Order: sequence, then C-alpha cells, then structure tokens
Amino acid sequence: MDLQAKKIALRKIPHGIFIVGVCANGQLNAFTGSWLTQVSFTPPLVAIGVKKDTISYTMIEQSKVFSVSLLGKDGGKRIAEHFVKPAHAAGEKLVGISHTVGRTGAPILDEAIAYFECEVRQIAEGGDHAVVIGEVVEAGVRQDVDALTLKDTGWQYGG
Repeated sequence: MDLQAKKIALRKIPHGIFIVGVCANGQLNAFTGSWLTQVSFTPPLVAIGVKKDTISYTMIEQSKVFSVSLLGKDGGKRIAEHFVKPAHAAGEKLVGISHTVGRTGAPILDEAIAYFECEVRQIAEGGDHAVVIGEVVEAGVRQDVDALTLKDTGWQYGG
C-alpha cells in the first residue's frame, strides 16, 4: 500500500467538530470529537468514535450515556481547542465553561448551537478507538446556523 496515498485519502473524509459530554459516579467530563454519524432513523441512532485509553471512554462504559454539543462555525474553534487536550482528572476541562446537565446527566455546553443526548446501545471495540452507538433520547436547537467542521479549523485528522 502507498502509505502517503492512504494518509491523503483518509484526510479527505469530511468531519464535524463537536463536544462530547460524559458523566459517571457524580462526575462530568467532555472532549472534542470529530467522528460522528447518524446510523438509523428508527430508532434515531448515532455512532461516535472514542479513544479507548481515556477517562471519558471509561465514563461512557460505566454510565452508558453521552451528550453531543454542536458548535457554531463562527467562534466554535475556540471552544473545541479548549476540550481537545487530554484530561488528567474527570471534570477539569469543564471548570470555567458554562454548561448545564441534561436529562441523561451528561453536560451540554451553553454555547452549543444544537445538542442531543444519547443512551448507549452498543460499543464495538477495535484498534485504539471504540465505536459507541447511542440512541438519541433528547435534543435541542438554540441557533440555526452552520456547524463547525474540521476544515473550518485548519486542523487535519486521519491517515
């Protein structure tokens, strides 16, 4: 395989940028995600990719819930940058970030243009990430504007 071609081809996959909120044992956490897709209309299911060696992944395994806060194209990069760094302790990334706790107990950012909350239905482990499939059990729209994408940030992911 041409490794450079593989890297370039995989980087052409379009990605959104959003904040995944998690909770477990009375603690909250959140991280920047870029792997999200809807996989079913009935019931409404989404799939996210979550790095397995993280605090957030362990919290999802324990609580079986997560939230997704969609960020606006204008101004969302600043928020995404805040959550992209690994957490050393659960909750530290939410300090000073305005948020509410949703129906599932997972955090939803106040600056989100839209959000949804999910109950985990399945986790498929493979490689360094797991695919977490969740059923959307709550949703809201605060602003009907374009969502932030990876291309908007100038970042690259994949390969």
